[in-house]
Amino acid sequence: MKLIPAHDPVAARGPGAAPASYTALDYLATMVAIVDADGRCVFANAAFENVLGMSRRSVLRGSLFDWFVDSQLLHDTVAAVLNNVFSTSRLEAQLRRPSTSHGDALPVHVIVNQMDHSNDVIIELVEIEQQTRQDREERALDQAQANKELIRNLAHEIKNPLGGIRGAAQLLEMEVESRALTEYTQVIIQEADRLQALVDRLLAPHRKPHVVSDVNIHEVCERVRSLILAEFPRGLQVERDYDISIPDFRGDREQLIQAVLNIAHNAAHALAERIATGDAAITMRTRIARQVTLGKQRYRLALELHIEDNGPGVPESIRDRIFFPLVSGRDGGSGLGLTLAQTFVQQHQGMIECDSVPGKTSFKIVIPLP
Repeated sequence: MKLIPAHDPVAARGPGAAPASYTALDYLATMVAIVDADGRCVFANAAFENVLGMSRRSVLRGSLFDWFVDSQLLHDTVAAVLNNVFSTSRLEAQLRRPSTSHGDALPVHVIVNQMDHSNDVIIELVEIEQQTRQDREERALDQAQANKELIRNLAHEIKNPLGGIRGAAQLLEMEVESRALTEYTQVIIQEADRLQALVDRLLAPHRKPHVVSDVNIHEVCERVRSLILAEFPRGLQVERDYDISIPDFRGDREQLIQAVLNIAHNAAHALAERIATGDAAITMRTRIARQVTLGKQRYRLALELHIEDNGPGVPESIRDRIFFPLVSGRDGGSGLGLTLAQTFVQQHQGMIECDSVPGKTSFKIVIPLP
């Protein structure tokens, strides 16, 4: 198990670090860095730290130019601004992200500005895909609301005949004398009760979690891990990469277990061929994100749970619809697992994203922290 120590952005300041007045930049959603003529970071805000996936201490030890695929143009621009050739300049660049498994570059729009009475420059990085992602999140929220209504209507249609089935089984149990037949009627009654409990949950108000208590995300992950390994004891590794500094938060533990289990269970089924060859892997990774916007609301801290697998990926034909009800990528799937997972996470003011290519599928759950 890989454990990550606590991060403290304030503690990252050391000799030569930025004045405390710069810390107001931590509240910006865009990435901001203050650098000297050599590109050495004097300050990097929380958004910059979060996108790089590195602690601020690590960022401040290096040169900003090291984080770009081709830094020559940025280097020349910084020099020109410092020499007062112009006071501000803009360019397009590719930002390296060493925290990602493939070191994927992020396209960014770079704005370089002079600072009054200083030999440093302030550099702002805006993700080119940021607006697209925000639009996608808004559409996902609207679709999730439509999904909830569809599920509730479906649950209503199931509830009425379910009561009739249970009642008929009870009457039948009173008539039969065979112990074996009584066992069959008990199975019918118990399964009807189980489905009734599920229907009641689907019909319950969708605004808040049902049983609120202190939740430890790693207890949730460990429960899911044990359930998956019990069902797939051979050929599958469930790896853990936890940040032990993540605090508990208020939520519905059972809902979150079900949400994570639905995602991990889908991943395990998608790994059927790799399980047969013995090299299937699911990774559960937890991290802290800072200054996160969820549903148009800004949060200082948020939990990120990544559930990754090395399977064939989500079929392209359903990739944009995997959270829709009754959409499934495998034969026999109900198409409700991811829909319910999305509903349970959104009840915690969170969201789920999916990024899938052949060989790697990653679901990211983001939930605000206190």
